[in-house]
Order: sequence, then structure tokens, then C-alpha cells
Amino acid sequence: MTMSANIIPKPKHDYDQNLGLKMLLLCLEEEEEIANHVITRCQILIPMFLRLEMGTEVEQLTEQETAIYDRQIRVWGVDAQRRLSKSHVFVSGLNGTAVEFCKNIVLAGVGSLTLNDDRLVTEDLLYANFLIPPDENDFRGKSVAELCCDSLKDFNPMVSVSVEKGALSIFDADFFQKFDVVVVSCCSLLTKKSVNSICHKLPKRVAFYSVECRDSCGEIFVDLKNYSYCKKKNDETIECELRYPSFEEAIAVPWKSLPKRLSKLYYAMRVIERFEALERRNPGETSVDDLPNVLNLRKEICEAHCLNESQIPDSLLRRLIASRTEFPPVCAIVGGILGQEVIKAISGKGDPLKNFFFFDAMDGKGIIEDISNVSS
Repeated sequence: MTMSANIIPKPKHDYDQNLGLKMLLLCLEEEEEIANHVITRCQILIPMFLRLEMGTEVEQLTEQETAIYDRQIRVWGVDAQRRLSKSHVFVSGLNGTAVEFCKNIVLAGVGSLTLNDDRLVTEDLLYANFLIPPDENDFRGKSVAELCCDSLKDFNPMVSVSVEKGALSIFDADFFQKFDVVVVSCCSLLTKKSVNSICHKLPKRVAFYSVECRDSCGEIFVDLKNYSYCKKKNDETIECELRYPSFEEAIAVPWKSLPKRLSKLYYAMRVIERFEALERRNPGETSVDDLPNVLNLRKEICEAHCLNESQIPDSLLRRLIASRTEFPPVCAIVGGILGQEVIKAISGKGDPLKNFFFFDAMDGKGIIEDISNVSS
């Protein structure tokens, strides 16, 4: 067969050189279509899975709450934020540490905050309470609670902040029953025992906290009654339960039965509380002139408890009674710890503190002490 010179048949293995590129582009287009489909399905399914896992809890947070608290929801979850938004907190005694705490929980998004402090503004209160406006014309005639209430409303308008007038000692069980958390500060030893006793005996669990800052030292006491929570250990969820004593039960524990390396602040605070109670003084109404009487009382108490007086140094007692003002950096630290613990108690997330916390700026250490005869 004769073939024309101009016609050269292509070999069977010849192919279009652009075919590979075309196939690659086609695959990429298909992958993009598949990816878009998967993303669309995830956008539909993920909220469905969340609702299945959390029940109706997602629906109980409004769109505004979800938008405002988005970052902290990522930290402790929707359920914890829902519990916070339904909680009611009462705070009495608005010193520097207490207002730091109030600021923290208002920003965290509790449901309501009730303030109690009928005192008028003094120079000492201005030193550590940043919620009080510095201009005398702004605070003349108003109580500390009223001034703090006005300022806290600006921090988070979604939180209901109100004032309850009256002495802390006049409130009864029906009043405290309305709250989930009660925090007291700068009150007498007798009042602290009384309020804690009321909260401890209520049928519902009302978390009780007391907080004090003197000079550069701070103390927190916690009473959560019978508290159950879950924590993870080695990829397993463990149910834990802690039993808390009341404040009166805790401080009644004999000193000779306490650990030898117990924080010296615990002993010092008990001596000063006893001194103020015997002298019928309000917390902080002491001066360096009271040191001789305080040292005599320390001797009596140490002898009764078979404790060496060196466990309560003169220098520490002097610091605690000499200063009538709080140290703002210590207020920030102790108030921050208190806010963290209250959020734990409300949300059920994390190991709670049991049952005393001490901080001393002189060594920069925060110490947790479990002081009770109640088994955990």
C-alpha cells in the first residue's frame, strides 16, 4: 500500500500533552466541590450535635449573651456560662478586695449581684476602692454600696446590680436563701460566725466566703457544705465530694492538732480577731499602740493551745494591726483568687479550694490550708 508523504500516522502511544493538566484541574474542582459540601454539612450538623449533647442549655443563653461571653465560653463551656448567668451573689463589706471580686464576677456574667455597705466614704476607703469616684461632689451623701453599684453597672449592663441597706447582722435565713453565693468582708467575728452558721444550715447549698486583707496580707475562708464535682484523671472522669466545716467549726480545731508547718498568718489572724472581739472593735480599728495588749493575748492563747509563741512573730502582728489601709496589689491578687473560686463553685468546673487561702506579699506566696475535723 502506497502512503502519501504528507500523511504520517500518529503512533498509538501519542497523547494530548495538556491532558494531565486538564485532569489535575478537574480533580481540584471536584475536591473543592466536595470540601464545600462537607463544610456546609458541618455547619448544619455541629450545632445539632451540640444541642443533642447539652439538651436545651444552648437555647437558654441569648444571642447577646453568647456574643458577649464568647471567649470565656470557649474556656469553661456553655453549661458553666449558663449556670453563671442564673446565679445570684450577695456581697457585704465593700473594701478593696471585695470590689476587686465584684468587678471580676460582673465581667464574668453572673445573673445578679446585691451589695451591702451603709458606710459613708472616708479617706481610708478611697485608698483601695477604685469603684468610688474621686470627686467629693460625686459621692457626698451616698453610701459605699450605692457608689459601687453605679460603677459596676457600667462594667456589664447585662448583670443586675442592686443595693440592700441595713446591718449585715439583721438579715435572716429567708434573706440568704435567695442567693447562691454569700461573701462577707470587714465584719466582726461574731457576725461572721452567725452569717456562716445561717448559710451552713440552709436546706439549699449557699456557698459562703469570707475575705480579709490587712496591710499586705490576705485571707479567704470557704464553706461549700457538701460539694460534689467531677474531674478528669488519666482520661477518666472521677466524681469527687468534699465536706466543709463551718467557720466556727474550723477555728475550733485545737492548734496542737494542726500541721507544724501551718501558715503563721492563720494563727495571727485568729489572735487579732479575738482581740477585736474582746475590745468590741470593728475590723481594722487597731493601731501600733495596741501591740502590747495583742502580745499579751497571744501569750494566753498560745498557752491554752500548747503552741510556741514563735509561731506568731511580733513583726507579723505589728504589720497586721498597724495599717488601717489595704495594699491595692494584694487586693487585686486575693480578689482575683476569690473570683476564681466562686466561678468554680457555681459552674462545677475545677478543684475548689478547701478551706483557707493565705497570701503574704512579703514572700509572694499563696498557701492553701485544709483546717477541719471533717473528712473529705
